[in-house]
Amino acid sequence: MPAFLTATRTGRLACAVAAALAVTAAAPATTATADPGPKPRFVAHLDIADGQRPENITLEPGGSAVVTFAYSRQVARISPDGTVRVLATLPEAPAGSTTPALSSPFLGGIVRAHDGTLYFLYATGSNDLTGLWRLRPGGTPQRIAALPADGLPNGLALDRHERQAYVADSVLGTIWRVSVTGGTPTRWAEAPALAAAGFLGANGIKVHNGGVWVSNLDKGTVLRIPITRHETAGPVDIRATGLVDIDDFAFTGHGDTLLAAINADNEIALVKPDGRHKVVLTGADGLENPTSLAVRGTTAYIASGAYFTDNDPNLLAARIPTGS
Repeated sequence: MPAFLTATRTGRLACAVAAALAVTAAAPATTATADPGPKPRFVAHLDIADGQRPENITLEPGGSAVVTFAYSRQVARISPDGTVRVLATLPEAPAGSTTPALSSPFLGGIVRAHDGTLYFLYATGSNDLTGLWRLRPGGTPQRIAALPADGLPNGLALDRHERQAYVADSVLGTIWRVSVTGGTPTRWAEAPALAAAGFLGANGIKVHNGGVWVSNLDKGTVLRIPITRHETAGPVDIRATGLVDIDDFAFTGHGDTLLAAINADNEIALVKPDGRHKVVLTGADGLENPTSLAVRGTTAYIASGAYFTDNDPNLLAARIPTGS
């Protein structure tokens, strides 16, 4: 969930709430109450003065996390002891370019392949930089696929074979599909359920159990789009509603239960397969506008960008609630 929002954000939130209430295809939410459990621990307190506001996260086998710092254009590794090391800085946007919806250049979703290659999204409003980028171990960042400059590539996921990347465009309401070897992206899915309702639409994205799952920030929904046997997009299925300002999300295991980052409300929600959800972490646990999550075993790693609190961007580790 990007920063640099103006006073019109209140109106946009109202639109998003109305849109979410209008959707009735999923089960209603449960009462939002915190789930008791072990206290989360801080892995790192990040340097807000240095632009260290994490937008998206992926995990490495050794226990480190790799994050994108949205507006400092940096990809960085956070070690288990909290040490931050910048791996790459993306080029500055050309003078006069304006990123759609955000104005400033935006470094979004990031994923890691098993060989250590990192893929991430960069949006600048310019044709020469906006797209899917790659960073091989020990290498330098390289754009491998251009995406439309009038869009906002935000969420990123790899298929289970790590051959195709799926990109959620928050402005164009489109899911793009592009080979990890590069080339021309294809419009894999377009639907009203992916569109924005005043600010940002399709946001977080995961490939899971034969489908592409997507969150819609404005509409507060979680969607599932089946991957057909021809690898085309099936019909959109709304799996959860009432999650206004949902940013990224992560599945807790092999089933369809997930944890969702509710950015503006400083919350993590546990969302069941039938769409019921409850709040399991809040600002009292250290959340400051959570933007993204990653799960390893029984632990969820949560990145907070502090976009609205403007206080303490951080990385938390929390045990996944029992019974999830």
